[in-house]
Amino acid sequence: MKNLLRIFIREKQMTGFKYKTQVKELERFDAYYYYNGYGGTSLTKSMLDSFIYGEFEKPSTHYKKEILMRDFAEFLGRHGYPVYVPLAKSAPQKKNPHIPYIFTQKQLYKLFMKVDSYPLEKTNNRNVLDPVLFRLLYGSGLRVSEALNLQLQDIDLTQKVLIIRHAKNNKDRLVPIAKSLTERIQCLLDTYHRFSADTSFLFPSITGNRMDKSTVYRRFRDYLLMADIPHTSAGPRVHDLRHTFAVCCLKKWVLSGAELMNALPYLSAYMGHTDFRATQYYLRLTADLYPDLVSRTEAEFEYVIPEGGWSYEGK
Repeated sequence: MKNLLRIFIREKQMTGFKYKTQVKELERFDAYYYYNGYGGTSLTKSMLDSFIYGEFEKPSTHYKKEILMRDFAEFLGRHGYPVYVPLAKSAPQKKNPHIPYIFTQKQLYKLFMKVDSYPLEKTNNRNVLDPVLFRLLYGSGLRVSEALNLQLQDIDLTQKVLIIRHAKNNKDRLVPIAKSLTERIQCLLDTYHRFSADTSFLFPSITGNRMDKSTVYRRFRDYLLMADIPHTSAGPRVHDLRHTFAVCCLKKWVLSGAELMNALPYLSAYMGHTDFRATQYYLRLTADLYPDLVSRTEAEFEYVIPEGGWSYEGK
C-alpha cells in the first residue's frame, strides 16, 4: 500500500496541489493499515470508517478525511483495485450565510468619486493605488487576494490580459480587462512603477511588500462612509464588488438577448469558479434583484436557475 500511496501523492502534487497536511494524514493511514494487520490493496467500508471517524475528532476533521480517502479510493479504483469509496457526508453546515450586497450604479459612482478625491496623504500610497485597485476589483471581478498578488510580470497590456497565478484551489487563469482599466494600469506603470522590477507587486505596501488585506478593508470602510453608503457587520464588504460585477454581467447579457446557457461557462471560467454552482447562484440573485428581467427570458431562467439550496463562495 505504501508504494501506491506514494504514486497517489506524486500524482496530486504534479497536478498542482501542495498536498502537505494530506501527506501527513496518509502517513497515519499507512501506519493504521499496517498495525491493524491489513494486507493487499483492498479498502473496505469497516476499515475506512474506523480510520475516518475517530471518537474524539471534530466533524470538520472527519470531513477532511472523507475527502482524502475518497480521492485515494477513486485513484485505486481507476487502477483496477477493489475498493469501497467513502461518502463525503460530514461537511460542516454554514450558519447565517452572508447575503451579498449588490451596489447600484449610483452608489458605485459615488464610491469611486470618493476614492479619487480622498485627501492627500504623504505617509502612504493610497491616493495613487486605490483608484486603480478598487476599479479593478469591480471591473474584473477579481478576489482581493488575486488583485494583491498581481506582479508586474503578470500584466500584459498589449493583449489587455492579467495572469492570475495560484488562485483559489491553486488554479491559474487569464483575465481579459476592459480598455478603461488597461489605460489606468498603464498610467500606474508609467508613473508609480516606472523603475520597478518585474517581480514587484502592482499594489505594494509603502515598504514594497504586498499590500495587506486588512489595509484594503480599512480603506474600503473609509470610502463607504464618505459616500454615505451605510456599513454594518453584514456589509457591504470588499468582496461584494465581485458579486456586483457578476450580477451586472448577467443583467447586461439578459438585456442584450444573449443565450445564458452559452454565456455561463465563460463567466464561470472568468471568475475562477471550480464548478457552476457558484455561477448559477448569481442567476438566482439577478432574478431576485431584477424580476422584470425574468419575463424577458422566462423559459431560459426556469431551466437554468436552481430552486434554492446552492451555496456560493463567501470569502
